[in-house]
Amino acid sequence: MARATVLDGSRPATAGVPPERVADANEAPVRAGGRYVLYWMIGARRTGWNFGLQRAAERAREFGRPLLVFEALRAGYPFAAARFHRFVLDGMRDNAARFRAAGVTYYPYVEPEAGAGRGLLERLAAEACLVVTDDVPFFFLPRMVRAAARRLPVRLERVDGNGLLPLRRADRAYDTARSFRALLQRELPSRLHELPAADPLAPGDRSRRASVPADVRRRWPVAAPELLAGRAGLGRLPIDPAVPQAPVRGGPVAARAALGRFLERLDRYEAERNDPDRDATSGLSAYLHFGHLSAHEVFAAVAAAERWNEGRLGRPAGGARVGWWGMGPSAEAFLDQLVTWRELALNRCAFDEAAERWESLPAWARATLERHAGDPRPHLYSPDELERAATHDRLWNAAQTQLVREGRLHNYLRMLWGKKILEWSATPREALATMLRLNDRWALDGRDANSIAGVAWVLGRYDRPWGPERPIFGTVRFMSSTNTARKLRVREFLGRYGR
Repeated sequence: MARATVLDGSRPATAGVPPERVADANEAPVRAGGRYVLYWMIGARRTGWNFGLQRAAERAREFGRPLLVFEALRAGYPFAAARFHRFVLDGMRDNAARFRAAGVTYYPYVEPEAGAGRGLLERLAAEACLVVTDDVPFFFLPRMVRAAARRLPVRLERVDGNGLLPLRRADRAYDTARSFRALLQRELPSRLHELPAADPLAPGDRSRRASVPADVRRRWPVAAPELLAGRAGLGRLPIDPAVPQAPVRGGPVAARAALGRFLERLDRYEAERNDPDRDATSGLSAYLHFGHLSAHEVFAAVAAAERWNEGRLGRPAGGARVGWWGMGPSAEAFLDQLVTWRELALNRCAFDEAAERWESLPAWARATLERHAGDPRPHLYSPDELERAATHDRLWNAAQTQLVREGRLHNYLRMLWGKKILEWSATPREALATMLRLNDRWALDGRDANSIAGVAWVLGRYDRPWGPERPIFGTVRFMSSTNTARKLRVREFLGRYGR
């Protein structure tokens, strides 16, 4: 029987980070006589419910040294734009306030030009006992951590705080949601109580602050308060000005508020989440992507709203979608998205860093799409026309307009959006490239394992062959705007985003 404990994240940080979530990234020595323990915050950009920060705080107490938190924002990352910069800067502002209140030295650095921050991490590490960072399996972050591990003079630890199931508990990339769900049902009962501390900074001596070397402050000045606050400075950075800020604030404070609003409408999720005219989706994906919100905190909040404990878990159900959690229909439907589908996407990226490439799609899907690559297209649009929402399809144009205007796509319409790009592109390979570019350039939750999974699903990943065989699609699942508009409420959506 599963343990009947309530999941609230209130256990003390001294309970420790589960060992299977920690891995050495290099073989450099630990320097016990260093001046501080350095936490390099790259994926979990938050101060609570953060296994990486918790591990760094543990190690600081172990060595009797203060903690230094270093969070950087590069200028030259792919698709760098005001939209993503502002979202990250909002989080830096929240983090600065929280670390200041906790008496922890926080060093936020924003590159004024691409490459300006080169050497900063190594300089900070030169005086550290060791460096702790986040183990994130997507975007450019795995390559960045590997490169840093080779250069650092001290030990670099990677900490996995991505999901409820540690990434290393899977021994392969799973090909279906059902098979991965079966793994979750076997493995999670013994791990659901292993939550990160809600406040890993609570214990400890706050009177001891790490001192940042003076030469570091001179060469790499800390981010200006007016930049973090959004008052000035963003326009001077070398980022894409054509992708403006989104009308939603980033950061852990806004993330927690969004979570609270979602819990108030949680009971509508199962019945209304697919209807664009209803505001029933969670709205949390961007916060999860940028690490401003933890999947553990979201899960614990849903469990609390359901007055749930681990004693209500069912027996392993062979991957069945409904009933295992022992929660209401809406909570179970949401957890299938948050846990099964999100962590399935993370699982793929953890085992395949080229998960967005054509060659990583299922063999059956590549074969059927290639057989139909030369089929006539009823409409053929260039990537530029698609980006400008200049098609004949009013519903598709509205979805693309929402993406450009707000940095988000309605969950259900994202599937239709991708299917039509496949139908209107010269080849399926071009469709893949266009989907990735549009999503990564405009979506707040782009450049993410979930984004890769969603685009790849359009082309057959995690799906099966569907008959009858159709032009262009072959046996890949087909969707149409006409059927979508017939099934869902879209009148208000079209009024809001249609031209």
